[in-house]
Amino acid sequence: MTKKTYETECGVIRYWTNDIQPGRRTLVFLPGLTADHRLFDKQIEAFKDDFNVLVWDAPGHNESRPFRLEFTLMDKAAWLHGILEKEGITRPVLIGQSMGGYVSQCFLEKYPGEAAGFVSIDSAPVKRCYVTAAEIWALRRTEPMYRAFPWNSLKKLGINGCSETEYGRSLMKLFVDSYTKDEYCKLSGHGMKLLADAMDADLPYVIDCPAILICGEKDQAGSAKSYNRRWTKKEGLPMYWIKDAGHNSNTDKPEEVNRILREFVSSLKEDAHE
Repeated sequence: MTKKTYETECGVIRYWTNDIQPGRRTLVFLPGLTADHRLFDKQIEAFKDDFNVLVWDAPGHNESRPFRLEFTLMDKAAWLHGILEKEGITRPVLIGQSMGGYVSQCFLEKYPGEAAGFVSIDSAPVKRCYVTAAEIWALRRTEPMYRAFPWNSLKKLGINGCSETEYGRSLMKLFVDSYTKDEYCKLSGHGMKLLADAMDADLPYVIDCPAILICGEKDQAGSAKSYNRRWTKKEGLPMYWIKDAGHNSNTDKPEEVNRILREFVSSLKEDAHE
């Protein structure tokens, strides 16, 4: 994998690709809030020999710092689009974990018809009809809520609340330990405000490509499991529950998630990457 850069008005985004080959399907991996590209190490290793793969440190995360937290989810979608254009990538399969799933939905809204597929991993719908005013109110108050916790307690919540396995928790510890408490609270608060703003925008957020939902049966993050139950019921998207996995189900059960991903990508039309 080769590290590359993409400059924006708010800072520089770092991302990684293998040798991008024209005519080969591209898988784009988008990590969740406070996580970084290493969240998808098990997926990159499994797919880099058969597909074009791209993964980023989202703006404000890990190596994509310093970065001014003065952007929206639609800005992130636009920057992702710019990166894909720079790499000559068309018709990508967007694979977003948690916040990465929200970025993916904004990409689908902003660039209809451009994605070949979408995989939501422990994420939730951005459509306004799925959330209450009280839930949006709470999202906007994430930063002061986090600041009320002692730093060590907040770190434990971030680590143990996202994963059920030693490997997954060790990764989350790496992510969380790379931030100061101030950085972590600001980044988390900003991310939840972006999500609240995107929901309040009340856009259609039509998923206009084949899509599947993946969620850990032990996901403890907010109401992720409840949202996914309603999402699959309301929109008919195939739902895969990962046994003994938490919010980062792709790190807790990588072999099972990779099998589902490979089957999904293989089911897409042959012209989906052209």
